[in-house]
Amino acid sequence: MDAIAPTGKVTTFLAKLNDALEAQDADAAAALFATECYWRDLVALTWNIKTMEGRDAIAEMLRATLGSARPRHLTLDGDATEAGGVSEGWFTFETETGRGRGHLRLNGEGCWTLLTTLQELKGFEEPKGPARPRGVEHGVQPGRKSYAERMEEERRELGYSRQPEVVIIGGGQGGIALGARLRRLGVPTIILEKNERAGDSWRKRYKSLCLHDPVWYDHLPYLPFPDHWPVFAPKDKLGDWLESYTKIMELNYWTRSTAQSARWDEAAGEWVIEVEREGRPVTLRPKQLVLATGMSGVPNMPKIPGMESFKGDIHHSSRHPGPDGFKGKKVVVIGSNNSSHDICAALWEAGVDVTMLQRSSTHIVKSDTLMELALGALYSEEAVANGIDVNTADLIFASIPYKVLPAIQKPQCDETKKRDADFYRRLENAGFMLDFGADETGLFLKYLRRGSGYYIDVGASDLVANGSIKLRTGEIDRITENAVVMKDGTELPADVIVCATGYGSMNGWAAQLISQEVADRVGKCWGLGSDTPKDPGPWEGELRNMWKPTQVDNLWFHGGNLHQSRHYSQFLALQLKARAEGLATPVYGLAQVHHTG
Repeated sequence: MDAIAPTGKVTTFLAKLNDALEAQDADAAAALFATECYWRDLVALTWNIKTMEGRDAIAEMLRATLGSARPRHLTLDGDATEAGGVSEGWFTFETETGRGRGHLRLNGEGCWTLLTTLQELKGFEEPKGPARPRGVEHGVQPGRKSYAERMEEERRELGYSRQPEVVIIGGGQGGIALGARLRRLGVPTIILEKNERAGDSWRKRYKSLCLHDPVWYDHLPYLPFPDHWPVFAPKDKLGDWLESYTKIMELNYWTRSTAQSARWDEAAGEWVIEVEREGRPVTLRPKQLVLATGMSGVPNMPKIPGMESFKGDIHHSSRHPGPDGFKGKKVVVIGSNNSSHDICAALWEAGVDVTMLQRSSTHIVKSDTLMELALGALYSEEAVANGIDVNTADLIFASIPYKVLPAIQKPQCDETKKRDADFYRRLENAGFMLDFGADETGLFLKYLRRGSGYYIDVGASDLVANGSIKLRTGEIDRITENAVVMKDGTELPADVIVCATGYGSMNGWAAQLISQEVADRVGKCWGLGSDTPKDPGPWEGELRNMWKPTQVDNLWFHGGNLHQSRHYSQFLALQLKARAEGLATPVYGLAQVHHTG
């Protein structure tokens, strides 16, 4: 009897919630939730990515959306489970325009967390499985074009005699993942990439670069890495995979193509994008514009007195070529996060005299510890063996509201500190300034709040701890012809200075491409409004402006790591497809702009 109790609880709750929703009784639905409660909706009801916190917020959302969304047929999918007094389960449901999948957690008071996600649009389902296209119709047809001829015709016409519905600027993993989703949905899309080949955004980085996240976390949509793929992919291997992916998924991927400017044509209801493609001008006029330039914006180049007098080579980490060519020189790397550690380690391996200059504290977590404590339950061989495929893992991850993440992450961070105490002691003895986040919640919260301030250790920290990579901490006073001078008067001789000083907000790209006025209307991208360093309040509950409608119609932002690019590309693609088909998409809870950059 005990084994079926959780299933009974969840089934009963779903039936009550379904009745309230079908009756369009927002107050009755909200009353089924616990005092502390969260409803996170990914496009299904709100046509937005939004978390409602508390019964009042849930009731308000339902009053605004039930008439148009009409959620119904909430049905338990599989058996529910229970642990620590919390029952949880998966369910399916329908809305007026689509079909969805959800997840819920019940405690003794009622529903604690509810996730609803739009999975497909009715009448516009992806042609997969039994609905896959035949490819070739057997029989004889005079004048029939071959597959190769049809593809060539499409590539010749799209962007010239026929305009795309969507233009994606940025052909890294984000643009590629979204392009694949849109291709499957039949949305004409062009991806613009400035480099010569897909994957060059990885190939052209410093040669030691590799993924710091494990392979199970990094799959692209539809086409997972093969099961012999390394846990941490080197940059060139990943670049080749991305290039192959664009071909296999038949993406309209324009290389050597740079967007020069973009403006919204109000009368025509479309963007006008001036593009230089392989040295020739092309004007694209899509309905929707997506900036997929990564979660980071324009490189932050610090302004330090005396920089103009430096006689050596000074460059941002985004332009760092790697260690070759720097042998016999003294290199100072300003910064102490991921890029700095990677660059310093590669320089040391090449026999270069390298100094890391740390100006503020950094959170360090060993890669193996991160994989075991934070990712292993969802993204690992053990998770796969337990039946947790990548899509299920993504939804479990998405089902945890950002508001409750600190309470979940802090015990993991505490365990990390205990487990790797000697590692941290050696770093501090070397003078390295450590932190574990503003509230001791570790890496994930730092990443979500500010996208910086951390390093996932894959070896460089030992070099810092033992002095192989020289370390200096403190504020810079000025730069001379051949040195970095610290506030305390210490001089660091330098032939090369690498500024691993991070990036601005993604709306900086909008400022460059469109206008500062449009960038300010969009506001800051990324961050939760946690009121911690580099993430000013007020609390927003979701990442600002990412994968959802912004205050500038028809302008979207897509970025993040491989996990986020894969997962959220699904929901951005469905929003774009709905608009392409003229479906009603009333957005609930469009975020207000509190910070412009």
